[in-house]
Amino acid sequence: MQFRDLKKQYQILKTDMDEAVGRVLTDGNFISGYQVEELEKQLAQYVGTKHCITCGNGTDALSLALMVWNVGQGDAVFVPDFTFFASGETPAYRGAVPVFVDVEEETFNLSPASLERAVLKVKEEGKLNPKVIIAVDLFGQPANYPEIRRIADQYHLFVLEDGAQGFGGRIGERRACSFGDISTTSFFPAKPLGCYGDGGAIFTDQDKWAELLKSYRVHGKGKDKYDNVRIGVNSRLDTLQAAILQVKLRAFEEYELDAVNQAADRYTQKLREVVQVPHIREGFYSSWAQYSILLNDENIRDSLQSYLKEKGIPTMIYYSKPMSRQTAFREYDCVKVELPVTEQLCRRVLSLPLHPYMELEEQERVIGSIKECLKTV
Repeated sequence: MQFRDLKKQYQILKTDMDEAVGRVLTDGNFISGYQVEELEKQLAQYVGTKHCITCGNGTDALSLALMVWNVGQGDAVFVPDFTFFASGETPAYRGAVPVFVDVEEETFNLSPASLERAVLKVKEEGKLNPKVIIAVDLFGQPANYPEIRRIADQYHLFVLEDGAQGFGGRIGERRACSFGDISTTSFFPAKPLGCYGDGGAIFTDQDKWAELLKSYRVHGKGKDKYDNVRIGVNSRLDTLQAAILQVKLRAFEEYELDAVNQAADRYTQKLREVVQVPHIREGFYSSWAQYSILLNDENIRDSLQSYLKEKGIPTMIYYSKPMSRQTAFREYDCVKVELPVTEQLCRRVLSLPLHPYMELEEQERVIGSIKECLKTV
């Protein structure tokens, strides 16, 4: 059993995938081929933004957004404590201070109440300039953007949506990667929409920011690649990955998103009596990057993981340590509020295998094994 079965996906998409890759190889346009611009238009249309700018990976996407806003020394960037390292790493790399915010137990996403407390604490201390909120669409569900936007507007902060796990999610009819002043996503293979390597994209409605992003991603270029008007980076999505993503985007829209939601619903219906299952807010829709359950404590979680491993069922722990406790942030003054929910989530969370191509009998095996194990603990 695969945690996320990319081999099965390829077998189903093989004809179209081989044709798309073969076209790139035949044309020989490996960098900035026409497929890259085509993909950017398709992604912008799908998300519902004016601009999409692709780049080398999701971490670069976050960094490029922060470059546009000139985030740096003396700035505070508010980041959920329960998420992947890149969300806090990128502001720190720019010289800013990541200020960690607690999350909600039910959704795993940033807590607006904790966020507002952290903003007020930073303002009260007067040492840092509150500048950006990085809101993460964790495990596939968009963060609570109506409340986040209210706080951002009240305290004059930019909103950067980290939609690396949320691509395809929605609030009402509005899609993830459209909620930030700038939004980003990752095409890492295991993401809801992933390529066969690294890749990322940035979304915005602002023309000026889009032009800056296009310049920054290619060495700060001006009119051409030998006219460098600012200091930039080298972060382009190559043509092969763009061609792969065009094939995958069609499947994602046509049936994968529906299929993964049906599989997630089966988990919820059959596990809700024995574990704490994910909660999707009313009016919200998840793309289910992960299906993460909560156990009563760390011992039960670890026992269940070991039991499932013996049964040949892969699981993952996202995340075993709060970001604020990472060694890299030891010297940073980045904790302003209490973070109790993150602390306990790291001891209780377990992610189950889930993907659009999961067979019913595979899923029943996971469900049955969980119930069997929990009878004895």
